Amino acid sequence: MTICVIGTGFVGVVSSAVFASFGNIVYGLDVLENKIEKLKKAEIPFFEPGLEELVRSGVEKGTLRFTTSYEEAIKDAEVVILAVGTPSAPDGQADLKYVFAAAESLAPYLKNQAIIAIKSTVPPGTNMNVENRIKAKTKASFATASLPEFLKEGSAVQDTLHPDRIVIGAMEPQVISVLTELHRPFGAEIIAMRSESAQMCKYAANAYLATRITFINQIANLCEVNGADILEVIEGIGHDRRIGSHYWYPGFGYGGSCFPKDVKELAAYAKAIKQNGNLMVKINELNEERIPLLLKRYEDVVGGWKDKRVAILGLSFKPNTDDMREAPSTKLIPLLKSAGASVVAYDPMAMPVAKLQYPDWGIEYATDVHDALKTADVVFELIEWPELISLDVADIAASVNPGAVFIDARNQYASKRNEFQKAGLQYVGVGLV
Repeated sequence: MTICVIGTGFVGVVSSAVFASFGNIVYGLDVLENKIEKLKKAEIPFFEPGLEELVRSGVEKGTLRFTTSYEEAIKDAEVVILAVGTPSAPDGQADLKYVFAAAESLAPYLKNQAIIAIKSTVPPGTNMNVENRIKAKTKASFATASLPEFLKEGSAVQDTLHPDRIVIGAMEPQVISVLTELHRPFGAEIIAMRSESAQMCKYAANAYLATRITFINQIANLCEVNGADILEVIEGIGHDRRIGSHYWYPGFGYGGSCFPKDVKELAAYAKAIKQNGNLMVKINELNEERIPLLLKRYEDVVGGWKDKRVAILGLSFKPNTDDMREAPSTKLIPLLKSAGASVVAYDPMAMPVAKLQYPDWGIEYATDVHDALKTADVVFELIEWPELISLDVADIAASVNPGAVFIDARNQYASKRNEFQKAGLQYVGVGLV
């Protein structure tokens, strides 16, 4: 099958590479010439395990081709996948300008019976707007569908190759048949539904996972004042099959490119339809308040932030990615700096991104984790990169200042609490006694 994937961001590149790996001819299309030239050489503009090898394999085999030409990419494509960005508009809802621009640009080159499948995260009802824009610029017959993605950064290649399910938003039997055949090599259950339901599935999945994180953070807050231990609570509730022990992450709140954006968009949508009391509105507020409230609480523990040397371990929003969108570090560092602290940071992958995106932070960047710990008064262990959660407590104590405070944002060192105390350090977890 010949496919065109419009958009060479995270979702677009992963999707293009994976579809090409199954023997399809895939055109990755973008208007940014510099980006396309790099992709032709398998140079990926972001870090994602296994992706560079997959792209290089497709390029070398000729099944994966990158171009800036709409005509070249669209004219033979049986399926055109829209995977462009949908940033939040000023009112908080999804800004669909790139989706609409791509739809209008592809229209003149469509072949008859082509399927335009929207993989971008968009609100229900978007397909009709896309159809109207395409119809105004082509006489070709076509159909639209929704193909929401459920990828996790850091494991996106494996998530795509081995998905939990494939959701196809379409009602026409022929469209469902073509898209089912396209996804047959994945070996996953295929669920067909109307496009509006498919688009809502994406929002609902991310909003629910964000809700679990927010919920357990609220329980952790209660634990910190009543003598309960959040890890014991999680174990206790996890044995209830209706709840499960998975995906309970007490910490500094949810971040990344999807959860904050999708919850904010649902909250904005709820307000737009006069549902101001919608749960998503409150979830968004609680997550926004999380880090400022925690930092204020820790201020008493460390004796004020002014002139304190603070080490930040982990800048990305999660391990195995250099993505810093809505990462805890991006909220924490400005607050620390404004409170008078000096900050030194280390991350295995994200420091080049930090230097590029946040040049005005005015912080030091350590050469390695031990360099970051030197003479620190406070340590924030923010992200569970393997090298950051496998440190020896004695080594930490030998590097930091005597009596330093170690704030474990992901409770990765919870089992070593006594070791910190014996080493003369103060250990602070989330929701722990």
